[in-house]
Amino acid sequence: MTHFRKIMLEELQLRNYAQNTIRHYLRAVEDFARHFKCSPDRLGPRHIREYQAELFQKRKLSPNSVGQHLAALRFFYIKTLRRAWSVADTPYPKKTHHLPTILSREEVAQLLHAARTPGERILLMTLYASGARNAELTHWKVSDIDRPRMVLHIRGGKGRKDRDVMLSPKLRAARRAHWRYYHRPSSTWLFPSNYRKDRPIDTKTVWYACQKAAPRAGLPKRVYPHLLRHCFATHLYEAGADLRAMQVLLGHEDLKDTLLYLHLAIQRLHSTASPLDSLTLDDKPPDEN
Repeated sequence: MTHFRKIMLEELQLRNYAQNTIRHYLRAVEDFARHFKCSPDRLGPRHIREYQAELFQKRKLSPNSVGQHLAALRFFYIKTLRRAWSVADTPYPKKTHHLPTILSREEVAQLLHAARTPGERILLMTLYASGARNAELTHWKVSDIDRPRMVLHIRGGKGRKDRDVMLSPKLRAARRAHWRYYHRPSSTWLFPSNYRKDRPIDTKTVWYACQKAAPRAGLPKRVYPHLLRHCFATHLYEAGADLRAMQVLLGHEDLKDTLLYLHLAIQRLHSTASPLDSLTLDDKPPDEN
C-alpha cells in the first residue's frame, strides 16, 4: 500500500480535503486491501460488492458508514488509479435519517452541574453556549476571542469555512474565574493540553467529559459532544431564533440541514394547534342525530 497510499494522499491534499476525511479515506482503502490480503489495484467491482456485504452483514455497520467506505474506494479508483467507477455495479446504500435525542434545558443544567471538574464544566458550557463542533472547540485559540464584539471566531471549520458565533457573557465570566483561580499560564490555545501547553486538548478529552458527567447527572440518555450542538440549535429555535441566522451560526452550507431542528423543537410543536381544533363539530354521537 505504500506507493498507492502516497499517491492517494497527494491527490487528497491537492484537493484540500479536511484532515479527518483524509484519515478516514486512507484507513478505508487500507482496510479493503487488508480484507482481501491483496494490493487494491488488483481488486475490482466484484471485490467491492463482497466487501460492502461484509460491512453490512458481519460488521453490522450503518448504511451511512458503509457509504463513507464506498466514497473512499471511489476516490481511490477514480483519482488514484484513474479507472472508471460504475454506480450500477457498486450502488450506494440508501441513507437512514434518525432524529437525535435532545436534552431539555433542565437536563443540560443538570449535566453542567455534574461535571467532574471545573475544567470539564467549562468545556461542556462552551459546547452548549456556542454550538461548535468538538474539533472546532479543541482548536480554538485565545486570539479567536473578539471581546469588543462578543464573538468567537471559528477558523477552518467543516468544509474549510470560517464563521463567527456568539460569546456568552456567562461563559466568559466562568472561564475568566476558572483561569484566575487556577493561575493558568498563558497559552496560544483556549483549551491547552494538560501535558503539552503548546498543543490543544484532544477531542477524546471532550468525549470523556460528556460520558462521565451524564451518569453523575442521572441522565439515562446517551450524551456526546455533538448532542450539545443539537441542544444549542434546538433551544435557539424554541426561543424564536430565525432559521437563516441559525444556519450561519451552525455553519450549514444548505438550509435543509438546519431544518432538522424544526422536528426537534418540542415547545414549538406543542404550541402548534392541530387543524382539527379549528373546526366546529357536533359533539353528539352519530346515533343521537
